Amino acid sequence: MSTTTSPAGPGRKPAGRTRPATNGAGEESGPIVLNQRRIWIIFSALIAGMFLSSLDQTIVSTAMPTIVGDLGGVSHQAWTTTAYLLATTIVMPIYGKFGDIFGRRRLFLIAIALFTLASLGAALSTNFWEFVTFRAMQGLGGGGLMILAQAIIADIVPAKDRGKYMGPMGAVFGVCAIGGPLLGGFFTDHLTWEWCFWINIPVGIAAFVIGWKFLTLPNKKNSGKVDYLGVALLSTATTLLILFTDWGGKEYAWGSVTIIGMIVAFVAAVGLFVLVELRAEQPIIPMWLFTNKVFVLATTLGLVLGLGMFSAIAFLPTFLQMASGTSAAVSGLLMVPMMVGLMLTVTLSGLAITRTGKYKMFPIAGSITTGLGMLWMTTLTGTTPIPVICTMLFVMGLGLGLIMQVIILAVQNAVPANDIGTATSTNNYFREVGASLGVAVFGSIFTSRLVDNLSGAFTANPEQVAASGISPGTLIPSQVRAVAEPLHSAIVNSYADALAPVFGYLLPAMVLATVLAFLLPEIPLSDVAGMVARGEAVSEEPTGSPTDSAPPVGTAVTGTGDGTTGQVRKGG
Repeated sequence: MSTTTSPAGPGRKPAGRTRPATNGAGEESGPIVLNQRRIWIIFSALIAGMFLSSLDQTIVSTAMPTIVGDLGGVSHQAWTTTAYLLATTIVMPIYGKFGDIFGRRRLFLIAIALFTLASLGAALSTNFWEFVTFRAMQGLGGGGLMILAQAIIADIVPAKDRGKYMGPMGAVFGVCAIGGPLLGGFFTDHLTWEWCFWINIPVGIAAFVIGWKFLTLPNKKNSGKVDYLGVALLSTATTLLILFTDWGGKEYAWGSVTIIGMIVAFVAAVGLFVLVELRAEQPIIPMWLFTNKVFVLATTLGLVLGLGMFSAIAFLPTFLQMASGTSAAVSGLLMVPMMVGLMLTVTLSGLAITRTGKYKMFPIAGSITTGLGMLWMTTLTGTTPIPVICTMLFVMGLGLGLIMQVIILAVQNAVPANDIGTATSTNNYFREVGASLGVAVFGSIFTSRLVDNLSGAFTANPEQVAASGISPGTLIPSQVRAVAEPLHSAIVNSYADALAPVFGYLLPAMVLATVLAFLLPEIPLSDVAGMVARGEAVSEEPTGSPTDSAPPVGTAVTGTGDGTTGQVRKGG
C-alpha cells in the first residue's frame, strides 16, 4: 500500500488557497446542502448546457456539404470540423483548472453566452473563412460546456453513484445526435442552412436562464498565481500541432521550410510548457498527473478513441449524402441507429457500474465492438444497401457507448477532490487532440483522394460538366442528384473510393485501444461527492448505499497516483 497523497498531489507545489464566497445570485458562501432535490435541479441546468453544445455538433453534420458548397470551401471542408475541435481542445484545460480555483458557475454561464453569440455570427457568415472563424468561436464556448458539466457532476455525486447519471447524459447526447441531423437535413432541404445556427439562439438563451437561476454552486477566491504562461504555451503548441498535420502534404510539402519550422516550433513549445508546469504554483496541466497509472492509461485510451471515433464520424454524413445518393434529411435518419446503440450501452453500463462498482470490463468490450464496426465499414461502397449501413452504424454506437463516459469516471475516481476539474479537462484535452489529429490527417487523406477522383470524373465527362455548369469546388448534394449518367455514377464513386479506405487506416488505433483497456487498473469507486470532500457541501441524503468498508459521508479517499487507494481524508 502506498503512502497517502496530499491534496496538492505528489511532486508538486501546493495550490493557492481557495475559499467559498458570496457574489451574486446562484453563488453561496460556506457549505451547501446536497440532497436529491438539489442534485437534480443542478443536473437539469447542466443538461441544458450539454444539450446546446451537443445539438450544434450534430445539426451541422448533414448540412455541411451544402454549407461548404454554398460558401465555396469544398477543398477545405475539413477545416469546418478542425476549427471547432481545435478551439475546443485549447480551452478545455483552461476551463478545468479555472473551475477548480475560481468556481464553475460563472464559467459555465460565460461558455453558454459565447457559444450563443458565435452561433449568431455563423448564421450571418457570407464567406467560408468567416464561417470557419465563428465555428472556432463556438468551440471556445462548447469546450467549456462539456468540461464543466462533467466536473460539476463529480462535485455533487459520488463516483459510486455517478453511473446512473450517465444514462440521462448519454440520452441527451443521443437525442441531439438523432434530432440534430434530422433538423439539419430539414433546414437544408426546406429552408436554408443558416437555420442550423439560428435555432441555437433561443436554445442558448433558455440554457443561460436555467443556468443562472438553478446552477447554485459555491464561488471561490483564488490567492495563488494563475499559470497564464502555461496557457499561452499550451495554446501555441496545440495550434501548431493541428496546423502542420493539416497542411503537411497538402498546402505545403512535408519537407518545406514552413512545415519543418512549425514542427520545430511545436517541439520547442511543448518543451517550454513542461518546464513551466513543473515550476508553476497552479499548473494548467500538473505533471504529477502522469504518475497516476489510471489517469495515464484512461487518457491514452481517450486519445486513441478520439483519433478513430471522430475521424470515422466526421465524414459519414458526406458519404451518406454523396456516395449513397440520399438527401440531407435521409442521411440524418441514417445516423439514428448509431445513436440508438450508443444510448443503449451508455445507459446499461452506467446502471451496471452503480450496481456492481466495476467498470473495467466496459472499455474492453467497447473497444472490441467499435473496432469490429470500423472493420465492417471498410466494405462501404456507393451501392451498399441502406439497411446494411444502418446495422454498421448501430454496431459502432454500441461500442462507443461502452467507453466514452466510463473512462471519465475512472479518471475522476483516481484523483484528489481538489483536482477533479483539472483531471477531467486534461483527459478530455488529449481525447480532443486525438480527434483533431484524426480529422486533420484522415480528413486530409479523404480530401486529397476526393479532389483527385472528382478531377478525373469531370475530365472524363467534359460535355456534361459544361452543360450542367458544376465544378468540383462548389459541388453540393442537390447538384449530384440532378446530374445524369455517366457523370452521376462517376461523382458517387469518387466519394465512395475516397472515404471507405479511411476506415481501414483507423483499425490499428482500435487495436491499441483494446490493449490499453485491458491494462486499465480497476480501483474502488468513492462514496463521497467532490464538494463534500472539499468541505464545500454536506450530504443531507446520502446517494450511495453504505457498506461496512465504505468511508462515512463527509470523508474522501484521496488518489495515490499509482492506481491504489490512499488513506481516508476528512472533507472539511
